[in-house]
Amino acid sequence: MADSNTGAVPEQPSGPSKSELKKRAKAAEKERKAAEKAAKQAEIAQQQAANEVDYSTEFYGVLPLHQSQSRPRRERSQISTLSSHDGETILIRARVQTSRAKSSKLLFLNLRQRTHSVQAVLMVDPERISKQMVKWASGLADESIVLVEGLVKKSPTPIQGATVSDVEIDVKQIHLISGIDGRLPFSLDDASRPEAEIESSENQFNRVLIDTRLNNRVVDLRTQTNQAVFKIQAAVGDLFRDYLSKHGFIEIHSPKLQGAATESGASVFKVSYFKGNAYLAQSPQLAKQMAIAADFERVYEIGPVFRAEDSNTYRHMTEFIGLDLEMVVEEHYHEVMETLDGLFLSIFRGLRDNYQHEIETVRRQFPAEEFKWREGPEGTLRLTHREAVQMLIDDGVEIGITDDMNTENEKRLGRLVKAKYDTDYFIIDKFPMEIRPFYTMPDPEDPSVSNSYDFFMRGEEILSGAQRIHDPGLLIEKMRSKGVDPDSMKSYVDAFRMGCAPHGGGGIGLERVIMLFLKLNNIRRASLFPRDPKRLDP
Repeated sequence: MADSNTGAVPEQPSGPSKSELKKRAKAAEKERKAAEKAAKQAEIAQQQAANEVDYSTEFYGVLPLHQSQSRPRRERSQISTLSSHDGETILIRARVQTSRAKSSKLLFLNLRQRTHSVQAVLMVDPERISKQMVKWASGLADESIVLVEGLVKKSPTPIQGATVSDVEIDVKQIHLISGIDGRLPFSLDDASRPEAEIESSENQFNRVLIDTRLNNRVVDLRTQTNQAVFKIQAAVGDLFRDYLSKHGFIEIHSPKLQGAATESGASVFKVSYFKGNAYLAQSPQLAKQMAIAADFERVYEIGPVFRAEDSNTYRHMTEFIGLDLEMVVEEHYHEVMETLDGLFLSIFRGLRDNYQHEIETVRRQFPAEEFKWREGPEGTLRLTHREAVQMLIDDGVEIGITDDMNTENEKRLGRLVKAKYDTDYFIIDKFPMEIRPFYTMPDPEDPSVSNSYDFFMRGEEILSGAQRIHDPGLLIEKMRSKGVDPDSMKSYVDAFRMGCAPHGGGGIGLERVIMLFLKLNNIRRASLFPRDPKRLDP
């Protein structure tokens, strides 16, 4: 009999298991997170791409080499006038004195023109000032020359470190005109710091020595102090010319090459001159006198003077600028002395009344008492040489009544005069004949005394002058007594043989006047490129 039972069919599962579901859910979550991360990364990448788009490229950068390619005639402003331009858009060319980045989005610049400076601000501004522009500007080297366009804005508080402190420039464009090739020899902040601040401060400041300054004079001259010094120097020349022109003087230009030593061979430079020798003029003295003999009546000159003196003091140079004048005497040589006095008073008043900004700029680095002179009815203090020496003797100085005063005694006399008469400016008259040049006229009553005078500022001589000898016989006698051969200066002596009016004059050292008026303590600071026994460059 056959078996009738068949095999049972197993049941199929109705859906995924719980573990499968979990697995699938986990995978889906992972995909979702991956998608979110990718979207976020894409968004970040998009933002970064947007940030890398520099929308300010036309507003900054290096300008092409200036070759006078065009002349759009855009008006340029001066930093000194910006206080009156609040709310105006201006264009200026200036140097970057300093820069200070506060962040990647904010930069402060101190811009300078000569004796004036102003703060400029560069801040990221959507669609106008990019981060790239701020970064580029923050990399500008100090002393770079830039062209800046910006909006002048009033500052709510005075800005420290800027001479124009009531406004600032909101920079809209900045371009580099001329950059720095190499490294600055010193910072202008260090070169402008007062000596007292260096000595008293707890900070370790760099002291810029005078030789370092003079070796790098072009950079040194950029300081606001030096800009002011030489503006004052130019003013003295202008005031000198203006006063004398108004008083009937004409300007002359005498040669600086001469065939013989002016006064003595001891302090003149000898130079080769074709097959012979020549000498650099020690002063325009002889030419001035010859101009008077030629009936010019009143003359002046501004020009170089050469002295071959191996002197390395704070007040001597081998080449300096002389301010010289000569005039006819009608009755008495004091006419010349009074003209010179009026000239100096005019210069002092002109500086005081018109150059206070420059004077104060210098005083920030070289503090000094204000230069004082007498303006009352008593007039300028005048002492005879004998009276001046007597003041020194009374103060305990061992000096003969007819002795010449050395530098130390001159300064001491200046202090005595300031204490007694309250003036920094005075005149000494009637010097002993033996200490004056051969062309000096002797006193008619006492031949040992001369009709000569020196002018002093802060106890140092700044002018030497006298009535000159206009009689050829007396002139030859005095030349021989001083060891000068009249034949070596024949053309000079002959000028007086044809008849010459009585006359006198004086010579002023320009740099010495500037040094003493501003109390710079070294004459080299008052000379653009000084020359002394150890310096011929730059």
